[in-house]
Amino acid sequence: MKQYNYKNSNIQEDAHIYHLWEPLNFTLKDNYKYIPTNYLFTLISNIIYIPIGLLLIVINKLLFGYKIINKEKILKNTGFVSISNHLHPMDCTMIGLIYYPHRVYYPTLQSNFKIPFIRHLIRLLYAIPIPTKPNQKTKFYKEINESLNNKKIIQMYPEGSMWPYYEDIRSFKYGAFKMAVTANVPIQPVKFILSNPKGIYKLYKRKKCIHAIILDPIYPNQDLEYSLRIEDLKNRTYQAMKGAK
Repeated sequence: MKQYNYKNSNIQEDAHIYHLWEPLNFTLKDNYKYIPTNYLFTLISNIIYIPIGLLLIVINKLLFGYKIINKEKILKNTGFVSISNHLHPMDCTMIGLIYYPHRVYYPTLQSNFKIPFIRHLIRLLYAIPIPTKPNQKTKFYKEINESLNNKKIIQMYPEGSMWPYYEDIRSFKYGAFKMAVTANVPIQPVKFILSNPKGIYKLYKRKKCIHAIILDPIYPNQDLEYSLRIEDLKNRTYQAMKGAK
């Protein structure tokens, strides 16, 4: 993966600087089912999820020196919005391993559904295309809200784009916090950090290892009115992420 010099660049914070091959078309229909309920789809998805998860444990450990810190802080018996910074194309799989074997839904760019084979695989792994049309957004948020009330996990990247191996936290967008406030569920912050290779990793890793720090959950402030509740939740989460080491 290309190394970027972020310090001496004029890259906008929400710029998409990493692009995948997208040869196929994808059109999001108005009746698209964001949270799948089809029995056959769910069965196939669950069948492939266990072996893929086990394989990803090995891959992430060997390739990235992946380590999960503070796993005891993971929320239980509730729906919640998981958020993290976004510093590698594979960090979505790292999020999945934090909650494994529980399933996670991943709202993602529609462009990811233009990649051959990957489009079908990520759908089976519960990726959700993010709509752009107003009527589609209404349906999207309605299904997300219902899933959170049914104790599901939604993973969001509030920075909005992926910056490879970027070590700081960028500004947050509102979507994840609107979801949490609307459903009255907590935010589970996860901060990816980069660590110099140690032990056996020093023998073959040139890039830093990726670790995930699980932070304390953050709850919406019920004393604030709706829009201020979203702003407050976003700001408190951002400060927690900035300060975590």
